[in-house]
This record gives sequence, structure tokens and C-alpha cells, in this order.
Amino acid sequence: MAEPAAAAVGLGRAESGGGADGAGADPLLPQGENGVNGRAIRVGTRRSQLARIQTDSVVMMLRELYPDLHFEIVAMSTTGDKILDTALSKIGEKSLFTKELENALERNEVDLVVHSLKDLPTCLPPGFTIGAVCKRENPLDAVVFHPKNCGKTLSLLPEKSVIGTSSLRRAAQLKKKFPHLEFRDIRGNLNTRLKKLDEKEDFSAIILAAAGLKRMGWENRIGQLLGPEDCLYAVGQGALAVEVRAKDQEILNMVSALHDADTVLCCIAERAFMKRLLYLTGAVYSLDGSDSLKETMQTGVSYPHQNEDGPNDDVQHVGITAKNVPGRAQEAAENLGVELASLLLSKGAKHILSVARQLNDAR
Repeated sequence: MAEPAAAAVGLGRAESGGGADGAGADPLLPQGENGVNGRAIRVGTRRSQLARIQTDSVVMMLRELYPDLHFEIVAMSTTGDKILDTALSKIGEKSLFTKELENALERNEVDLVVHSLKDLPTCLPPGFTIGAVCKRENPLDAVVFHPKNCGKTLSLLPEKSVIGTSSLRRAAQLKKKFPHLEFRDIRGNLNTRLKKLDEKEDFSAIILAAAGLKRMGWENRIGQLLGPEDCLYAVGQGALAVEVRAKDQEILNMVSALHDADTVLCCIAERAFMKRLLYLTGAVYSLDGSDSLKETMQTGVSYPHQNEDGPNDDVQHVGITAKNVPGRAQEAAENLGVELASLLLSKGAKHILSVARQLNDAR
């Protein structure tokens, strides 16, 4: 999901309280020797190297679960891949990296789509659902330093050093933590941003998701991991989501085997938090980082898995359909996010968000 005009919310790691008993039950298998009803199962993805690596990992898991089925990967470019000269917060499109993929899903050109969960809006278009949330990679943000700054940390960089990031969320929080640094927008895929860092003198360092660097095999470029005390990561960061047509029961049953219960509950809480805030305002950091609100709430989500067949069988929680995760645990996770957002709003988050949006629009 593109971050809103106001600096987007980063949510600290939610803990699921030890997982949900009974998760991971075998789903109903799709019929057909080589695919659903005898055809290949088409998997949509973005064209970038990272997107292909992520999609390949999901398809590999599906092939291990369903060795008799045939999977075909369909790659395409999205709006976010094509517009590289404008800050994400200025484009104004809520589905920068998902719209074209969802159009293909709606036209039955693909059967499922693999996304980075953080790119998906909390409210999906009608007819779609997140059928699987895979086990989360490290969700933290990472600092990659220019070769001349190897061995340093953000706090040790000289005054006025320029840090590259395409995220208002990161910039707003890091300005508060490291006021001696300057932050400038940088666009492009991981390969492009690393090239801009290494081959020019424009940036002292750039901020990227640790998960993406690890999946690309570039963990050795991580010079510093940013913990929650420095920068709360984005909602859903580090998790992969499989989006499907909500009424396609064969595909939904098939991909549900990929759900990781702990990740599902954490991400439901995070997405509910963001949904509640975004519906009213936008985020809880001012653009310059000088004004902010941070609160913590917790809830227990250890519920036994019960037979929940019936009218609520396919209930969605902030766009996620997780049949193999206890419904009460999902409800608790969603309520946690909503209640935390409500607490921040009651303490003045609405004013911070309004000012942040106005400042961003004026830039």
C-alpha cells in the first residue's frame, strides 16, 4: 500500500501470545491431476527481481504441498514500477503496486497473486481476499551505508549527512531520533537504489526493509538494523500475502495451507490499527518528527480451534481470510489494533495527522 499524504504509521511487533491451537489443518485439495479442473494454476507477480524471488518461494511451497499440480508464473508491471520520478506520497494512488495484478485476477487471467503484504490496502476491492499470509521474515528496517561509511551507524554520521528513503514513515520517525541528519526521497527497485547509493555521492546511507535484502541474498549490506526504539516498521512488513478471488473456493482452500498462524494474527492486529487510523486521518508522526504519539496495548489470542462451519465460514478480518486460524483469535487481534488506534486518536493523533497531511500537500 502506498503510504498516505501524512507520514504512515509504523506498528511495533505484535506478539500473538504463543500461537493459536489447531492452526495448520489440511485444506480441501483442488481437483484435477495437473491443476484445478485439469488446467495450470496461474500465479501473478510484479516483474522486479525481488517480486520474482518472493513469488518463486511461494510457488515452491505450493509445489511441495501439491506435487501433482502445475503452476505457471505470469509477470507484469504495475503503476508503482513505472512512475519512478515522483515520491510515492505524491502520486495519490492507493494501489500503486497491486492494481494491474488485481485487474488480471478479476479478468481470470491469473488465479492468485503474490504481494508484499505492506503493499496491500486494508480494504481490498470487492470480490478479493488475502487467502494466505506466509511466515514473516525479519520485519525491521535496515540501514545500508555508502562504502565510505562502512562500520558507522546513523548516530555517528556527520551533521547534514543525507539519508535516502521513499517512505514518509521512516523519514518522520528518524528525523525525531537523528535530528542531525537530512532525509531525501529515493525511488527505484532494490537494485536501482543500491546502485544510486554506491556509484554516486548523493547519499551517505539509504533505508530499506531487511526482509527484501535477505531475500535478495544481500544481508551483508546491512550496516545497522533499526529496532522499535529507532523506527517502528510498516504494517505487514516482512510478510508475503497471497490474494485470490473471494468466491474461488478451490484456490482459497489450496492457498490456505500457506497460512502461518502467528504471522496472521500479528498482521490482522497491525492492519486493523492502520485501517482505523487511515479511515479518520493518516498516521501518528508529524513530517519533521517533532510531534508524535506512541502507545502500546496487548491482548491474549490463544484460543482453541473449534468447528466454525456455517454462515461465518469465510469472514474476512481486514481483508484476510484465514480458515485455519481460530476466529476468536482473529477477532481479538483485530480488536487490539482498533483499540490501540482509538487510544492514539483520543490523545490527539487527529491533529498531528491533519498538520502532516497539509505539510506534505504543500511540498
